Amino acid sequence: MSKGRNIDSIPFLNCKDYTVSGEYFKLQKHAVYEMLVTTPVPANLGEYYKSASYISHTDSRKTFFDKVYQIVKNYALQQKLSLLNSFKTTTKSILDVGAGTGDFLSVCKRDAWDTLGVEPSAAARGAAAKKGIYLKANVSEIKNQEFDVISLWHVLEHVENLEETIKRLKGLLKPDGRIVVAVPNYKSNDAQFYKEHWAAYDVPRHLWHFSQKAIHKLFSEVDMIVDKTVPMKFDSYYVSLLSEKYKNGKSNPIAAFYRGYVSNRTARRTSEYSSLIYVIKNQ
Repeated sequence: MSKGRNIDSIPFLNCKDYTVSGEYFKLQKHAVYEMLVTTPVPANLGEYYKSASYISHTDSRKTFFDKVYQIVKNYALQQKLSLLNSFKTTTKSILDVGAGTGDFLSVCKRDAWDTLGVEPSAAARGAAAKKGIYLKANVSEIKNQEFDVISLWHVLEHVENLEETIKRLKGLLKPDGRIVVAVPNYKSNDAQFYKEHWAAYDVPRHLWHFSQKAIHKLFSEVDMIVDKTVPMKFDSYYVSLLSEKYKNGKSNPIAAFYRGYVSNRTARRTSEYSSLIYVIKNQ
């Protein structure tokens, strides 16, 4: 695979970075895969993660959004663990890529999983270490190991070298193992409604914006198949809460809840949920 950032020239949307810089970035259609590409990619991309409000790397409970995020996160952690245990592997080894502050691996560790994690943020690794979860900074540090499960919870959209990363992950997977990928879905009803204000675009930190067809095609090119797709129904509500704020300048929980409900109801027919989990295995 060498398609890289092969994009059409006509912008699909112009989106604002509401979290850090206030700058605008284009979303353009990929010429090969059914997905969108953020352009340009800042040379100093790491600077765009430096925000107290970027709560995927914190355990904050200060704001209303933080509290909602933490409540949903704790429920979701148990759901993720249940998904892993449903695989009924003979051994229980997991590599979590983009492990953040280590909460998911903490849950796995308590359930007797052999855990290893990767997290590029030094601050997040430090927070994880306080919980007894010691993370590596890069996947390239992992040598001569194979795992039953490799998980990427809202991580694949962040990686710069997409196709190279997929190949590397496949090389770390046991022959009968599974890669679990959760990503936003720009084909969802809430994405179509909020358009450039849709919070899950999260430019420029999200470099890629996937459809179901794109995930299937990307992994098929390394001889892997999507074995199962699982909706993340809470995401439509949380993303809509943020999107309302971006669109209207203020929180509107009632409108956000309604949009989240409509998105999930529509997805019962279309299967286009706000976020989706893909369980991927070797062919």
